[in-house]
Amino acid sequence: MTQWSGVKDKRVVITGATNGIGLAAAQELARRGARLAIVARNPSKASSAVESIRSSSSGDVIVDVLHADLASQASVRELAAEILQRYPRVDVLVNNAGAMFATREVSADGIELTWALNHLAPFLMTTLVLERLIASAPARIITTASDAHKGRQIPFDDVNAARSYRSRGYKRYGKTKLANILFTVELARRLRSTGVTANCFHPGLVATGWNRNNGPLMSAAMSIARPFSRSPRKGAETLVWLAESPAVSDETGGYFVDKRRTMPSAPAQDADAARRLWELSEAQTRLPANA
Repeated sequence: MTQWSGVKDKRVVITGATNGIGLAAAQELARRGARLAIVARNPSKASSAVESIRSSSSGDVIVDVLHADLASQASVRELAAEILQRYPRVDVLVNNAGAMFATREVSADGIELTWALNHLAPFLMTTLVLERLIASAPARIITTASDAHKGRQIPFDDVNAARSYRSRGYKRYGKTKLANILFTVELARRLRSTGVTANCFHPGLVATGWNRNNGPLMSAAMSIARPFSRSPRKGAETLVWLAESPAVSDETGGYFVDKRRTMPSAPAQDADAARRLWELSEAQTRLPANA
């Protein structure tokens, strides 16, 4: 594999970059010379993020904004088409957007919303631009997972959570984070010998706006946890390292915590479950096999 030379002048596409660890990572990647394309749903938040990224960097900073609602498969497809049209190269794809929902909701596609946003969006997005990443090799795919995956299983018998949405959504969130890891495992297997690596990471408990969309009780709980949380910049360190460091050029299929490859739970290491999840995800996104 060609030696990785950092992110300077490389095209980095990152979702969930208008706040939290995504914004902190975008700021740091910009400081290191990356040519950023941030994906955002809210134009106002996108504008603020761009100004924040530019103000935290020196020199000419290139930041493109791509608008999409990642919970909508039609919007993800439009986003992927725009990426392919605008960028001859995609060197790094960061699947960072995610959320937790206290009550069960469904997307425009009839998919439970946590699953649609946290798992199917990165699956579909990555699959649709995968050939461009391969053509740009060496290239990297990074997905934000979480230790919330521990103790969870993929609910293959109730994947849309019609019967199992409990505990104010936290269990469901953990299942989507398990899906992120299994997606990474199977993606890395499929990308062998292509020059494209796929890894995921746990950012730790980070003081961001995460889970503050679920009413006053959850917002209060996050405020209580804030003194024990790390900063967004600290939470983004492993993401930036996975994107930038030559030291991980040969690492793929890994789950990283604080820049160290770590063993996730046993269900997250199940290669058969990873393949089964991939096939299920193809069906849910109406992708042809091997697309």
